[in-house]
Amino acid sequence: MRLHRNLVYAVIDGLDKIFNEKEYADKVVEKLLKRDKRWGARDRAFIAETIYEIVRWKRLYTVIAAVNPPYNRDNLWRVFAVWAVLRGHRLPDWKQLEGTPVRRIKGKFDELSQTRKYRESIPDWLDELGVQELGEELWEKEIHALNEQANVILRVNTLKTDKKTLKKSLAEEHIHTQELKGLPDALVLEERANVFKTEAFKNGWFEVQDASSQLVAPFLQPEPGMRVIDTCAGAGGKTLHLASLMENKGQIVAMDIYGNKLHELKRRSRRNGAHNIETRVIENSKTIKKLHGKADRVLIDAPCSGLGVLRRNPDAKWKLQPEFLQQIRQTQQEILQDYSKMVKDDGLLVYATCSILPSENHEQVKTFLNTDQGKQFELVKDKKILASQSGFDGFYMALLKKKPTK
Repeated sequence: MRLHRNLVYAVIDGLDKIFNEKEYADKVVEKLLKRDKRWGARDRAFIAETIYEIVRWKRLYTVIAAVNPPYNRDNLWRVFAVWAVLRGHRLPDWKQLEGTPVRRIKGKFDELSQTRKYRESIPDWLDELGVQELGEELWEKEIHALNEQANVILRVNTLKTDKKTLKKSLAEEHIHTQELKGLPDALVLEERANVFKTEAFKNGWFEVQDASSQLVAPFLQPEPGMRVIDTCAGAGGKTLHLASLMENKGQIVAMDIYGNKLHELKRRSRRNGAHNIETRVIENSKTIKKLHGKADRVLIDAPCSGLGVLRRNPDAKWKLQPEFLQQIRQTQQEILQDYSKMVKDDGLLVYATCSILPSENHEQVKTFLNTDQGKQFELVKDKKILASQSGFDGFYMALLKKKPTK
């Protein structure tokens, strides 16, 4: 593809906001794509994919370009030139790309590719942590898989349609999909496309949700008529899945500490035709206390490092800090202690994260089961999903059952 100046300028502007102003890549890209109405689908794809690719390989590309933060415009052009050379683009005769050392870039790439922290473009501390938690061989495979571009996967909203009808509707708009084995409500796009502009999306026929994430709600075994609490609901991807599985019968209490996320969930619920969801902002411990022993099912989709979803959030590896990991492990344990009190006798609890680290996953469950509160529960089963084995996001989920009171 020939490089177009206005598209490349958009990429440079986006990188400036992400690298220097520390803005989130997805928000930056979303804003940028609205800049010029004349841009077609290919133009938009070039901007989005180039930005994500440079963010993903930031360490490798900046070392090859020999630039350090803060990254001024000249530095960002040098980083872009590295991307262009390594992707085989013919460099246009632009002032900003004059004197690009093509042979040196290729040579430096070959040299740095011998070392994992450069080859997979990750901070030193993260590479050390990965080895420590997963072992050298598994970490090597996992971080490689997490650097691959994620597929776009849809979850059919069974409250409004079925898989066959959705598949046909999307095909009419030239978006072709395949079914996924073992996931009854999933469709994967054959080619990336803007699904949010489709008639099917406006009608609430589907949500975009990774395959691993689609396993969480069924793992909780919700049934129509039950009272289910989604304790860290956020904008409600899993809440909406629970509503579908419950056929709009019973009650789902969707809770979060962030009211703006629950506001977004309400909007999505209306589009999905999900009528059994009640939202509650967790303002203090009283919000939880009111629900002690009241739920048949409780989902804790816990805040975590997010290392399992690096394929779709590549900037997370640059924002994440070791101190945050220490804090989040403590938060996870506190949440397990407090929110598990909402489960009825014989009720079920799922603890889930989008992390691949044992310290956030089965070790947290093990610690919990050895506490006074945790001794009221037994582990039924757990599931560890690695990107290198599944081809999808890294995830963990544990199903716990509350023992009846003697």
